[in-house]
Amino acid sequence: MQIMNMPEYYLFNAEFEIFQKQREQMIQALSIQKDTYFELIELGAGDGTKTKELLRALDKGDFNFDYLPIDISQNSLNKLEAALKSEMPNVTVKTKQGDYFDVLASLKDSHHPKVVLFLGSNIGNLFDHQAHDFIYQLGGSLRTNDKLLLGVDLIKPVGVVLPAYNDALGITAEFNLNILDRINKELAGDFDRNKFVHKPEYTEEEGIAKSYLMSTVEQTVEVMGKSYAFQKGEKTHTEISRKYSDEIINKILKDTDFSLLKKLVDSQCLFANYILKRGESL
Repeated sequence: MQIMNMPEYYLFNAEFEIFQKQREQMIQALSIQKDTYFELIELGAGDGTKTKELLRALDKGDFNFDYLPIDISQNSLNKLEAALKSEMPNVTVKTKQGDYFDVLASLKDSHHPKVVLFLGSNIGNLFDHQAHDFIYQLGGSLRTNDKLLLGVDLIKPVGVVLPAYNDALGITAEFNLNILDRINKELAGDFDRNKFVHKPEYTEEEGIAKSYLMSTVEQTVEVMGKSYAFQKGEKTHTEISRKYSDEIINKILKDTDFSLLKKLVDSQCLFANYILKRGESL
């Protein structure tokens, strides 16, 4: 949550603006009908801050739906359900704890229309071929005319992107270095985090923000009884965050069941919510 509140981390605020200011356009593009019951399913719901904007509009408009947030954390789901019960008592919440595809498989026999939300550019943590496979597999869990609302970060200049992964307060650096602490704790490692630095990289041409941990000295580290040598300046790749364009999205959607219906962007064109429709299986 600290990362989302950083002034440099534009992603959350940009998508939140779309949900605040364009929720009616969103509802229209999703072809949601007031007299037809549907299931609103969110993958990785978290605290639901952005989704609440859509839920309020649907609640106010007397739409007939249930909200099904999916998350691996039961604690997060319990907090979200309690918050929604207080803030929007008319909204029916059916929390689903577990793996996305396991839960979706359990819902497949439902013949009700579905709208799936996958927000926050979480898909950007996958390489393009993995994102394609994810979307393809998702299509197998849905039916014809079901919708997917996909939130993605857009390709933009390095001066905008890189500070989001290298903030002045060092929050992202701490997040990355914490990997070493986890290895030490859970895998009997002996990393000295003071001998590594957080090193993010990004070019607009490639469109992928990459995080590395770079060794500042020549050193040997033990993990689970095995030794690993690091050269001074050697980088270990820890994370990617893919940025997107229409061209990249269309390549990812190729040979899947989904087609693009609508693209909503924030006022600064930093972020996009693509609305996709599942067609007949290919």
